[in-house]
Amino acid sequence: MGRRKREPMSEGKKNIIGMLLKEYDIRSARDIEDALKDLLGGTIQEMLEAELDEHLGYSSYERSDNSNYRNGKKTKKIRGNLGETEIEVPQDRDGTFEPKVVKKRQKDISGIEQKIISLYAKGMTTRQISDTIEDIYGFEVSDGMVSDITDRLLPQIEDWQKRPLGEVYLIVFIDAVHFSVRENGQIKKLAAYVILAVSLTGHKEVLSIHIGENESAKYWLGVLNELKNRGVKDVLVICADGLSGMKEAVNTAFPQTELQRCNVHQVRNTLKYVGAKNKKEFSNDLKTIYHAPSEDAALEQLERVTEKWEKDYPNAMKSWYKNWDVISPIFKFSADVRKVIYTTIAIESLNSGYRRLNKQRSVFPSDTALLKVLYLATHEIAKKWTIPLRNWGIVLGELEIMYLDRLS
Repeated sequence: MGRRKREPMSEGKKNIIGMLLKEYDIRSARDIEDALKDLLGGTIQEMLEAELDEHLGYSSYERSDNSNYRNGKKTKKIRGNLGETEIEVPQDRDGTFEPKVVKKRQKDISGIEQKIISLYAKGMTTRQISDTIEDIYGFEVSDGMVSDITDRLLPQIEDWQKRPLGEVYLIVFIDAVHFSVRENGQIKKLAAYVILAVSLTGHKEVLSIHIGENESAKYWLGVLNELKNRGVKDVLVICADGLSGMKEAVNTAFPQTELQRCNVHQVRNTLKYVGAKNKKEFSNDLKTIYHAPSEDAALEQLERVTEKWEKDYPNAMKSWYKNWDVISPIFKFSADVRKVIYTTIAIESLNSGYRRLNKQRSVFPSDTALLKVLYLATHEIAKKWTIPLRNWGIVLGELEIMYLDRLS
């Protein structure tokens, strides 16, 4: 597609440019910016005066019996793409004048506030945001201003956390990402628990985000009951790491739901006991367990792997026996369904986005600041979730047969 041809300049525009060159003695690109900035302020000033004329019903040069009248002007600084501009906002005696061109308490006319929120979503600190805005627009924004702007998200976040949900989700992933947060002068490691669901259409959806320090059956029961209170009636499979109290909470809140231990985390935790020289071989042996065609075959491989490595790493395989009841549900499914449940494909794009936040800033000033960033990052990432998971038709068909009474 060729470049759009520039339209010839009209005589009117040429006259305006000629007057600008003469009026402002323009000699450089910077002079042009200064002239436009001055004109912007003057134009807004004239528009405000015209708005007040319309509000009062008469101009400043006319007489009127109206009890409401002009009552001076109030100086106000506004921020635009050309930097800061000072204007004089006309006032009325009754205080009923509501300007439209620049609203009361509005200081940004350029989309800078949206830019700040966008930078905040990337995990930038308030100082980094201030420096970036100053580089682009030529003025500083304080830490307090950044906080004030992003705090306007809090009611939006609360509404999002309370929004109604679907009645049935086929798979729900519960995963934790850890962040450093400052609290009462001390730095603590807090977990952000992300609840990601796969809907009947195969689309991913983050149901909620919870920031906490400790896990327990009571804590997780509260989280799951919150999902029920928002409309969720059934979940076929919940896939989670070995979160403390999760098994008891799932059995209470969703007694029909299969709890599946995340195999990625299970393998990762196992390899912590294994020396570097044997990790690759040990990892390949573990694949023979969770890639087994049936539970009986998996148990045979479990015995073989344990026998092979028990002498060198006596503690490595203990968790497999301890957690077998939440590892084994996977074996009833086909390879297509297993890929959805035990691989990290569904949640990896989300986690990689969250990990980038940790690279941007090592410590968050509060758990509220962390929640704001996670909310913004989640929505940016979710914009790409426009198509169902791979082979979703096959996956759904199998689940409808296996859970006929719950999906009919």
